[in-house]
Amino acid sequence: MTTAFPLSWPDGFPRSKSRETGQFRTSLAGALNNVRTSLNLFGRDSGKPVTDVVLSSNVSLGCEKPDDPGVAVWFRWQGMQVCIPVDRYATPAANLQAIHHVLEARRVELRHGTLALVMASMKGFAALPAPADRHWSEVLGISRTAGRDEIEAAHRLLIRQHHPDSGGSEAAAAEINAARDAALKERT
Repeated sequence: MTTAFPLSWPDGFPRSKSRETGQFRTSLAGALNNVRTSLNLFGRDSGKPVTDVVLSSNVSLGCEKPDDPGVAVWFRWQGMQVCIPVDRYATPAANLQAIHHVLEARRVELRHGTLALVMASMKGFAALPAPADRHWSEVLGISRTAGRDEIEAAHRLLIRQHHPDSGGSEAAAAEINAARDAALKERT
């Protein structure tokens, strides 16, 4: 499921290793307005509505400059879930403004190309489906015949490495916790 907070980054899109300052001269509110406007205009220009828009980031009340400034805009268009993620720039406002420019580029394709061209380019932004659930033994890296103590030890080790407080992600921690719960359930 896509969440507005914290940032939901799509599988298959690598994260930027460094951040640029960017030359955008817009505020967070201005960039957000630009993205909303571009999404509406893109839907109008294509004749295909843009729905289920979720703007995902680590921006929250009192924290407009999070450590991870990445932004991902998720939406449905033409029956496909699309995600345009950008984390190239040092601020959420700059990353939002970059998404605005990506959307405007699709509008240029509509004006000078065809809907088929835009559909082909948007497939590159198609959000990949969630990976199939892995067996608990794969997640924990232990045998399917492992005992309760081995299950708990593997869980403790992995959760220390992959917990959000240790630089991991909420998704990874949730998968590890679910794997432990499933393993222990089989042992009762």
